[in-house]
Amino acid sequence: MKKYIFREYDVRGIYPTDLNEEDAYTFGHAFASYIKNNKVIIGHDNRLSSEGLNSSLVKGLLQGGAHVIDLGLCTTPIYYYYKKLLNVENGIMITASHNPKEYNGFKFSFSIKGNACGKEIYDFRDFLFNGNFRNAQGFYQEYNDNFESYINKITESIDLGSKKIKAVFDPGNGTGSIILERILKKFDIDYKIINGISDGNFPAHHPDPSVEENMQMLKEEVTNNHFDIALGIDGDADRVGVVDDKAVFTPIDNVMINMYKYLNPNLKNRNAIMDVKCSRAVIDEMRKINLPLTIYRTGNSYMNLKINEMNLDFGGEFSGHLWFKDKWIGTDDGIYNALRIIEMLSKSDKTFSEMSQSIPKYYHTPEIKIEVTEENKSKIIDKLKEYLDNENIKYNNIDGIRIDYEDGFTLIRQSNTGPVLTVRFERKDEESLEKEKQKYLDLIKKISLEIN
Repeated sequence: MKKYIFREYDVRGIYPTDLNEEDAYTFGHAFASYIKNNKVIIGHDNRLSSEGLNSSLVKGLLQGGAHVIDLGLCTTPIYYYYKKLLNVENGIMITASHNPKEYNGFKFSFSIKGNACGKEIYDFRDFLFNGNFRNAQGFYQEYNDNFESYINKITESIDLGSKKIKAVFDPGNGTGSIILERILKKFDIDYKIINGISDGNFPAHHPDPSVEENMQMLKEEVTNNHFDIALGIDGDADRVGVVDDKAVFTPIDNVMINMYKYLNPNLKNRNAIMDVKCSRAVIDEMRKINLPLTIYRTGNSYMNLKINEMNLDFGGEFSGHLWFKDKWIGTDDGIYNALRIIEMLSKSDKTFSEMSQSIPKYYHTPEIKIEVTEENKSKIIDKLKEYLDNENIKYNNIDGIRIDYEDGFTLIRQSNTGPVLTVRFERKDEESLEKEKQKYLDLIKKISLEIN
């Protein structure tokens, strides 16, 4: 295996150059040798390489003496659900989430709390490359209830109001396609599904609903057929994206604001959370409804652990992951989250676009990626912190540098997936936005030259 495919949140690379069947066998053998409890639950998405990787992974796990519970083809949220239902600490989901079709990978865990991340992943990587594996007789079982338990849990956890919602869904030919219509048939929703045939080639578009370009077909559906809401689901079905009734792509932080307002009267834990990439508008709106807000680091593994640690009823991050614990099991599930958005709409006398009208308007840049060397990433961040300290500029350093102003924010952080800094700016007017952007891009360039 190649060390560089072990990342902050998972293992991920291009098939078969970075990750192949031989690697999957090695990963399985190492995993079975590493874990204390030998029971492991596994599943795989609908990528073209996933079934072959799954077969080799199973052989490796059995060689190391694991008791393998194989869910087969499933979404990541289905894997999470049965992992919790069966109370299995160790698990491996074969998926590359929203990446292009050439990619594949492993999300894995050693705990019932959530996926491995950071040090947990790197410690296991070091064990794997040490190569000291055990050989023992494993046990294999297929687990198949046709996902009835999962569907029933969703059905009992959604409470639609009196207003019937007309909604269009796009699972992007991803793994959500195998289950979406079975779930929607349980509800009184006037629905349409596009790109609903499971196809690991992802022929319609890239399976990432956080990118507006990939939501173009949903925009056209809303314009032509007057849907109340359009909902995109990513490749492994753990994220959701939204287009409103005016055919406007809606950032997930706006969705979070509307959801917090909807949930607010019944929140058991009166706290909110967002990641560092979210808009200043979330801070503004949480103040209005008196919800204390935690700003936390980006990355769904980290956010999942934090939400569960704080025992929050709801939380989310800019990439499209949302977590509900009020009526759901506290895992990020794109299809369930789409239904909670529909539930919210069905109990409101407003359209989604009307709900969003009161949210303050901010201008923002897309995420800007600045190529640097892996060695210099942290050095540049440290130098920027020195500059801010000398200038008495306050910042949040939970994940890089986030500077909040009353009219926006500046975010500079190290990418966890490559030798780049990711930078994002937000302001209430375009002139201030451009000025702030230029200031910090010039500063980063200056520091880079000094370091080199």
